[in-house]
Amino acid sequence: MRFYPMFFQAVFSRMDAERAHRIGFAGIRAAGATPLGAVLRARTRPDPGAEVRAMGLRFPSPFGLAAGFDKGAEGIGALADLGFGHVEIGTVTAQAQPGNPRPRLFRLVRDRAVVNRMGFNNDGAEAVAPRLAAARRRLEREHPGRARPVVGVNIGKTKVVPLEDAVEDYLRSTRVLAPLADYLVVNVSSPNTPGLRQLQEIESLRPLLRAVGEAADGAAGRHVPLLVKIAPDLTDEDVLAVADLALDLGLDGVVATNTTIAREGLVSDPAEVEACGAGGLSGAPLRRRSLEVLRLLRERAGDRLTLVSVGGVTTAEDVRERLDAGATLVQGYTAFLYEGPFWAHRINRGLARARR
Repeated sequence: MRFYPMFFQAVFSRMDAERAHRIGFAGIRAAGATPLGAVLRARTRPDPGAEVRAMGLRFPSPFGLAAGFDKGAEGIGALADLGFGHVEIGTVTAQAQPGNPRPRLFRLVRDRAVVNRMGFNNDGAEAVAPRLAAARRRLEREHPGRARPVVGVNIGKTKVVPLEDAVEDYLRSTRVLAPLADYLVVNVSSPNTPGLRQLQEIESLRPLLRAVGEAADGAAGRHVPLLVKIAPDLTDEDVLAVADLALDLGLDGVVATNTTIAREGLVSDPAEVEACGAGGLSGAPLRRRSLEVLRLLRERAGDRLTLVSVGGVTTAEDVRERLDAGATLVQGYTAFLYEGPFWAHRINRGLARARR
């Protein structure tokens, strides 16, 4: 019998969701700072046959942790010790910002879902950069002679910056963080920063992505793989237009998808859903649309883009389904809150069994 579901029900489910996250993440970081981290790393290391090569990088496993869990590069090494093949930090903005007022994170346990309106709360690019550099050094030291966990950096727009100045705001983050990133993701799809999703419109997205790509490579002195993260709420036609744009600009990939503003098909009590208020819904209810968007992108782009599928991923079978549908890499986040610290390890074991 697994211990964590009982612990979640008895402890975390009775606690404010954001407080539970802080406590859980603090526990993960504390374990990573002790000899237990080395034990976990040895026991959860993905099977060598799981290695994936994409965007010029070696990923020890196709399964990684999506942006949102570690917003400030505070626990990359400890999270990698749990078996994630990559950890995407952020979303990071150029300026530090507190995010939206609390409460801003809510669970819908019956749906295995979360509603958040965090609002890109983070310490800002300048504060995150030295932590990111230290984490990279730690990973290189702790994974000699093998593919180390990959570190992605997800950047977004500072809330107080008007849309007409968004490009320069993204460039400030890019210049600071790109030299330290294995890959970079431009987030234009969170529903929690006013006006942000307007940047998904092709006429706005084209100059933004072109400028970020040029600035990233210039700051790093090398090619930094660049991806764009899109919303599940785009129409099919807009998803295809993003794929065309990514191909036209020579982007490395697309991350699909972010959270949704839709609330259809939930089994939770409508009053409970209403009480959560506005925000992005993540977790199991996203599974179908996330898979649809992945298939649209794959049909349009073939193997010319690295497709990172995220949304509604819980089991090794879910990960395998995404890989079979054309994903190069798969990410999860919300199920981590429900499944506990050995979730990535269980998924990696399931993938290894499927390969035999």
